[in-house]
Amino acid sequence: MRVRLGPDFGWLWSAYAVSTYGTWIAFGAFPLLAVQVLHSSAFAVSLLEAAGLAVAAIVAFSLGPWVEHQAKRPVMIAMDLIRFVAMASVPIAYVLGLLSYAQLLVVSVLCGTASIAFAAASGAYLKYLVRRDHLLVANGRFEGTNWVATAAGPPLGGALIGLLGPVVTIMADAFSYLLSALGVVRVRGGDVAAPRESASRMRGADLLDGLRFILRDRVLKGLFLNSVLVGGLIMATAPLLAVLLLGQFHFPAWQYGLAFGIPALGGFVGARLSARLVSRYGRHRIMIVFGWLRSLFPLGLALVQPGIPGLITVIVVEGLLITCMGIFNPIYATERLQRTPADHTARILSTWSATGKLLQAILMVLWGVLATLTSPLAAITTSGVLLLATPLLLPGSTHFRAPEPAASAEDVRVA
Repeated sequence: MRVRLGPDFGWLWSAYAVSTYGTWIAFGAFPLLAVQVLHSSAFAVSLLEAAGLAVAAIVAFSLGPWVEHQAKRPVMIAMDLIRFVAMASVPIAYVLGLLSYAQLLVVSVLCGTASIAFAAASGAYLKYLVRRDHLLVANGRFEGTNWVATAAGPPLGGALIGLLGPVVTIMADAFSYLLSALGVVRVRGGDVAAPRESASRMRGADLLDGLRFILRDRVLKGLFLNSVLVGGLIMATAPLLAVLLLGQFHFPAWQYGLAFGIPALGGFVGARLSARLVSRYGRHRIMIVFGWLRSLFPLGLALVQPGIPGLITVIVVEGLLITCMGIFNPIYATERLQRTPADHTARILSTWSATGKLLQAILMVLWGVLATLTSPLAAITTSGVLLLATPLLLPGSTHFRAPEPAASAEDVRVA
């Protein structure tokens, strides 16, 4: 039977959906502007992505404690408005002939930082808004939406870029944040914030409080190390796959889009199956099985070759990988929320996201150097080999069943 999560969750879900679709429609627009309009070098384009991730991640570490002590809905609305203004500045500067590489870099940092803060506030608010036993269903719906947007957004964005140019997709992304803010405004379910008196005593050391809490809990520590390493190693190969498929193997652009659009549908299927598999086989068993499987399949990219066989290989490998991620991600996201005290949720989520993005930026640079010294395919294969060890970090059944921390008694709800 379909679980009803209420109209307030529906508005929160709608806000997430519209901004996610906007992001994926504009996927690749910044590098395209950097290359075609600003005539930036390949290194500058790589730096644009890596530096944006790294600086946003570093800034976001200080936002976690701040978000913790704020009512979450105003934070989400503010972050959406910041992203709207930042993204909208790009088409305006383009029309006026004032667009620069520095502006793209600043916008990338602003949007990345605001996205981390929004995700932290949204995760904390979701824990308040949805019953504990419905969190897996809620996370599954977010996960499924993300993968459908991943499949549909880039092809639609590519068509818009071909017809109207890249600034149109950036404007669409900007307005998606405005619509997201309007969706959050429609939520009427109250709000939640940690006590403000503790905020006045916050010290510099408190900025790492989220990391300290994660490392003290064996389950959270295992999930944290596994997720950031898997995400970092997978994302490190994304630019190299583009170089390999488009540059060395000369895949047409439509085939390249197809190679990553079709597999994303597997993520939607996996997200729909996640709660059912947990109900039948248990959360820990499903997490371990699909945690191992998602680390095995990327090694199949070592078999990629030119032509249709190579295209089919990428589609099959990415499809299997993303299906496993669609099953695994809602389970680990739910476990993370359930093991986190209510007055630590935002800072833990921001720390988690910021660390992951910082590691991604570092590994992108390192794998770019590795590909230069060897070859893109060799670097991709190296990533696949290293991924085989990451499931060893997943928590064992004994630790997994340890008592979960209760919400702090000091946590307050704001009407």
